Amino acid sequence: MSDPAYLATPVPTADRPGPWPGVVVVHDAFGLADDMREQADWLAAAGYVAAIPDLYGGKGAIRCIKGAMAQLSAQRGPMFDQLDAARKWLAAQPDCTGRVGVIGYCMGGGFALLLAGRPGWSAASVNYGQVPDNVAEVLAGSCPLVASYGGKDRGLGGAADKLRAALPAGVDADIKEYPEARHAFLNRFAVASPLVPVMKVAGVGYNHTAAADAKKRILTFFDRHLRQGV
Repeated sequence: MSDPAYLATPVPTADRPGPWPGVVVVHDAFGLADDMREQADWLAAAGYVAAIPDLYGGKGAIRCIKGAMAQLSAQRGPMFDQLDAARKWLAAQPDCTGRVGVIGYCMGGGFALLLAGRPGWSAASVNYGQVPDNVAEVLAGSCPLVASYGGKDRGLGGAADKLRAALPAGVDADIKEYPEARHAFLNRFAVASPLVPVMKVAGVGYNHTAAADAKKRILTFFDRHLRQGV
């Protein structure tokens, strides 16, 4: 896996001694920050080996976000290769069962959605990720998918319905929109940031109730698809 990166490994327990399923976490536009590490940590606490490759290669978000969004729009590029390499690396680790899912937030949710339709992934979690116009084509042959959106997300209005309508028949999916939630409602950076007032005006902010329910749904979905046969 590319370096720098962040790896969160479960603590062995009597009922889950390891090995464990893996999850590649795709960070948001801010990069591999503390909030993303927290997302990996709660997955590890739930019994998943969680790895976050730094798509910015240690560089600042301002220097890299334009290129990241260009690759997301083009649906190809080195960052997709990084994420696939992270999947292969994680699957090959002795403490991983070989089954690997992907979870992404905001920009990372867009990457996770595109990866859902590509080989090798056992499940995908899309959190307020952009839904491309060719989503039906992208998701042909999709792995199981759980997605969460905010009803007050000004930039992604109708995304949940668009995604739901495009999913091929037979794909196990759990897509939910939280009416009172804004963009990035799972991300705690919005709680402590001095930009909270600006974020609220822009339709961005943490929502505890929606976040708790979304995390419960994600873990239930991952348990069903990543622990199968384990």
